Amino acid sequence: MKKYDLIIIGTGAGGGTLARKLAPTGKQILILERGSFLPKEPENWNPHEVYTVGRYRPKEAWLDADGKAFAPFTHYCVGGNTKLYGAALLRLRESDFAEVQHADGTSPAWPVPYGEWEPYYCEAEKMYQARGTRGIDPTEPFATQPYPHPALPFEPDMAELYEHVQVLGHRPAPIPLGVRLPQDASTLADATALSLFDGYPDPTGMKADSHEISVKPALAFGNVTLKTGVKVLKLVTDAVGKRVTKVLAEQDGEQVAFEGDVVAVCCGAVNSAALLLRSANATHPTGLANSSGLVGRNLMLHNNGTVVAVTGKANNATFQKSFIISEFYHGTPDFPFPLGSVQLMGKTDPDTLLGLLQDEFGTEKNYDLGYYARHTIDFFITTEDLPKVENQVKLRPDGSIQLAYRPNNLEAYNRLRQKLINILDEVGRRFGYGIKGYLGYKLGAAGVSHQTGTCRFGNDPSTSVLDLHCKAHDLDNLYVVDTSFFPSSGAVNPSLTAMANALRVGDHLMERMGWGSFEKLEEMEVGAG
Repeated sequence: MKKYDLIIIGTGAGGGTLARKLAPTGKQILILERGSFLPKEPENWNPHEVYTVGRYRPKEAWLDADGKAFAPFTHYCVGGNTKLYGAALLRLRESDFAEVQHADGTSPAWPVPYGEWEPYYCEAEKMYQARGTRGIDPTEPFATQPYPHPALPFEPDMAELYEHVQVLGHRPAPIPLGVRLPQDASTLADATALSLFDGYPDPTGMKADSHEISVKPALAFGNVTLKTGVKVLKLVTDAVGKRVTKVLAEQDGEQVAFEGDVVAVCCGAVNSAALLLRSANATHPTGLANSSGLVGRNLMLHNNGTVVAVTGKANNATFQKSFIISEFYHGTPDFPFPLGSVQLMGKTDPDTLLGLLQDEFGTEKNYDLGYYARHTIDFFITTEDLPKVENQVKLRPDGSIQLAYRPNNLEAYNRLRQKLINILDEVGRRFGYGIKGYLGYKLGAAGVSHQTGTCRFGNDPSTSVLDLHCKAHDLDNLYVVDTSFFPSSGAVNPSLTAMANALRVGDHLMERMGWGSFEKLEEMEVGAG
């Protein structure tokens, strides 16, 4: 059996980025992905197929806290959840790295301060082709470098809304997005506009997802191997339980095994915890790396939801995901606790929009969905949920996953939603939007796109699963490199922090293992198509 220097399990924001970081070392790297390559097909941009049918989601059921089955909004494919993410590349705020008091409890401090993350945020923004503008968002943390590319220009209707929100005294800012445009690489290239993007696969390759940005460049090195359709079942340790010696998996119905000097679990906060729990043995009876009893615990999903304003004024934007309102992130004069962030999002898919209209205005009407698609403005709101030990990933006796998760910090969520509605009401009155009402919903346990926290990192093995470099306290060669390590969730998308952390862990591994990188990141060709 061939022994690899490094086995990476998963190809999302953590695993894919780690692979690209370490590919130039020349070390033998094996990447295992349970899914396959997402096909480029007409259905990529078919809202009914993507959202209603769930064409790219797994055909498996998880259970919620009450034992009710649901279909998780997650994706098993090369690139992981980044294949369908909205590519919002937001840094956590500086305050998120300190202890913060919320209305519903305390958000703990991170053991590594923002200043140590900052260069890795810069590196991740460069790698993932972030487009944005510094100095406009009132809560953005300090940065030592500008964004690699300027912010995407707003479409006319979104530019007008942006100005109207500003006139009211608010401070919207462009959302930093990971997008590669042909015109970036050549002035001779035709300018390309974006449409279906947020929540959809991108067959053009312009979305800066982990597959396009990290896995493809990594595979250009002969020392990197990718195996798809490989579902890892269990990690096996030596007799004393200090090293992972084998990775057991299933491929095409057959059990296979792999060996590596270092193993990096990058399956996402839910599945990484499940894998460690599933790997229990005589020396780790409650699960691998679980001497603290915290594997799977402190699960956070964010309090996420949508607000869809129904307007008399037409909205002809095709790429709506343009600006963020973060001024309530740290609280308001009437509520001294953090609220969170508001972002414009991609257009609500027609099937969901119909359901929302029927809920709000009744089922008797015959709704012209084309009309309502042009007379709605869609927002995504995010409030921090707090780490609670009782919110956890569990394994049922049959091996299925249960999320014993109850939301918290809901007053902040409700207040943020009302703040947005107040802004839109005023915009409507002053600028003739003719707002007729508000639709929307709060994401439940199935909305796991922002999953974090199930293997938190820290200095104390009794209160954390991983050390400061995301190595398991209990094992010498096991790392968890995805969003599992988050001690708290903040109130912005976690993708960029996962990418920055993978780069940070990559530097640590090169130093610890004496690997060294023979090619600098800036010399690796990304391409624009």
